[in-house]
Amino acid sequence: MDESTEITAEQAYLAHARGALDRMRQDVLDTETPEFVSGTDEVWFNTMYRIARAQRGRDLVDLPDVPLFFGRLDYDPGTVFEDSSGGEDRVYVGRRHVRDNDGTPLVVDWRAPVSMPFYRATPKDRLSVVRRRRYGFAEGALLTAYEDEILGSGASGPGALLAAEIERPRSGPMRDIVATIQPEQDELVRAPLQPSICVQGAPGTGKTAVGLHRLAYLLYAEPQRLGAGVLVVGPNRSFLSYIRHVLPALGEVSVGQKTIDELIDRTVSAVDTPNALLVKGDARMAEVLRRALWSHVSLPGEDLVYVHGSTRYRVGQGRMAQIVSEMQSVRYAAGRDGAAQRIAGLVVMQMERRGATPDDREVAAVARSKPVKGVLDAAWPKLTPEQVLFRLLSDADFLASCAADLLDEQEQAAVRWAKPARSVKSARWSAADTVLLDELAGLIDRVPSLSYLMVDEAQDLSPMQCRALGRRCGNGSLTVLGDIAQGTSPWAAGDWPSLLAHLGKPDAEVAVLDRGFRVPAAIIEYAARLLPAIAPGLGVPTSVRRTAGALEVLPVSAGELASAVVDAGKARLATEGSVGVIAADSDIAALHAAVTAAGLDTALVGVDEDALESARLVCVPAGLAKGLEFDSVIVVEPARIVAAEERGLQRLYVALTRAVSSLQVLHAEPLPAGL
Repeated sequence: MDESTEITAEQAYLAHARGALDRMRQDVLDTETPEFVSGTDEVWFNTMYRIARAQRGRDLVDLPDVPLFFGRLDYDPGTVFEDSSGGEDRVYVGRRHVRDNDGTPLVVDWRAPVSMPFYRATPKDRLSVVRRRRYGFAEGALLTAYEDEILGSGASGPGALLAAEIERPRSGPMRDIVATIQPEQDELVRAPLQPSICVQGAPGTGKTAVGLHRLAYLLYAEPQRLGAGVLVVGPNRSFLSYIRHVLPALGEVSVGQKTIDELIDRTVSAVDTPNALLVKGDARMAEVLRRALWSHVSLPGEDLVYVHGSTRYRVGQGRMAQIVSEMQSVRYAAGRDGAAQRIAGLVVMQMERRGATPDDREVAAVARSKPVKGVLDAAWPKLTPEQVLFRLLSDADFLASCAADLLDEQEQAAVRWAKPARSVKSARWSAADTVLLDELAGLIDRVPSLSYLMVDEAQDLSPMQCRALGRRCGNGSLTVLGDIAQGTSPWAAGDWPSLLAHLGKPDAEVAVLDRGFRVPAAIIEYAARLLPAIAPGLGVPTSVRRTAGALEVLPVSAGELASAVVDAGKARLATEGSVGVIAADSDIAALHAAVTAAGLDTALVGVDEDALESARLVCVPAGLAKGLEFDSVIVVEPARIVAAEERGLQRLYVALTRAVSSLQVLHAEPLPAGL
């Protein structure tokens, strides 16, 4: 069969599979749900069935611009199917499972075990695969080409189509890499749910994509074990907007995505000084808060007298003191409730000795009674996180007693309010305060655990933020993604073991991705000149791509800088793909205004909600560049990016590694040392 005939046959197969997917969805939507009499159990099950059916209908929506399959595996006869009379067993690999009316699979989900050799088979270990085929698609998911890799003969390796797909220009949000997952990436994607894993990934190694595809894989392979919920946590809204289409394209439309502040979900109305921010994020604050909370518990000062009818029951002060001491090994609220129950139990035991036959309702009534509440209100008062933190930050003596041997006087002064609020209700909390409030809430009461949490750009989390995330995944699994070299926050991690300990997952396995697939080698090597200063313990990443003209460093005069950015933007827009202009946060608004005045269609990340979708040329504050990628990047005035913050060199490293095709550096000031 010649090439054009083969392409025509594959196009027909694709159309047949799309038609089958549409019928699958229609079958779900057309299924009638019987009505039941109101108030019966069947009504509840009927409602749940309707919800599940609607969800299934959404899962089966065909995305016309996304290829339904991207590869094919031809296995040795009899490997997959019992009846191999037609020759080699053939499996089409795609983003979702599609079957015909007889139940025969037309497309197999990329996550299925039978699809795994598409990513892992080699001529030396072909895993029963004879041929691996990749497809090329034009706009609108029109199949236009194919490329075969014959594994049985030890012949040709992956060729032009794979390289073209990896290097394909992009615009708008991040897309999936399901057609180009590499063997080392696939090992992480298909790793077991437990233990948790941490991926140290250099720029361009696809760590974020690996994390998202791992989540999609686990939802497919372990749905019962993920029943308590899954969540993606990213560094900011711009980043989450950038990745939001990846999971839906893989068939997972119901996964929540939040920033750490959105997860904690408390109102922020104040800003901390840099020194206060450092101390409040430090792990030592956990012990300070624990002491502050439990310092409110004291031993009962007198006996309990409980009157029931004409009988008075007494529980001695010493016995209650023993109960209060013993119950301090659990959470604050549970301990208070437990102490009430145990004190009530002593009263009920006395009732039984007098011949009464009290039941559990009597125990509950005694525990809620005024005498028992009076004892506990004095010895073990009910508290809110806000009450405890308000007292800690506004009362110098109380702070000093709780922070003794933990925080020195300067650190205490940094976190203490200079002008305390008059009341808890009038207090204004900072973002770091909300994390402390969350810690106190976890000490007071139990936080429900999710089944799975994916945390990206984790190197920038403070120890206290890590603890907040760990509480929400105490019984679940974590996938932690990041790059020590890209740490730009005041608490940026210097190593992964300490951060994983704060997350409550010290036994998580750490994997390293250091081979880049999209960022050209010239760009990686240029940015890596900064590594000895910012992350001396990390090895220099490598890249599989050698692209001529990928890097240009251009000095310009200060007066011509804005016009040089405009000219560079016009030149980049003349090629395919997205363009990012990255500059210091204080400079980006003026550059955005200059580019807009020149008539270029542009948007500003952090201001325009849909900036990454609404324009090909996007202006990006350096502080929001992390995690984003563009085909072409113009980095403006590196020295000002470095001077803008304490970890400015790390911020510059981030900015320099956002390009996947070409990087142009424009500068009037001298370049930082190393560059």
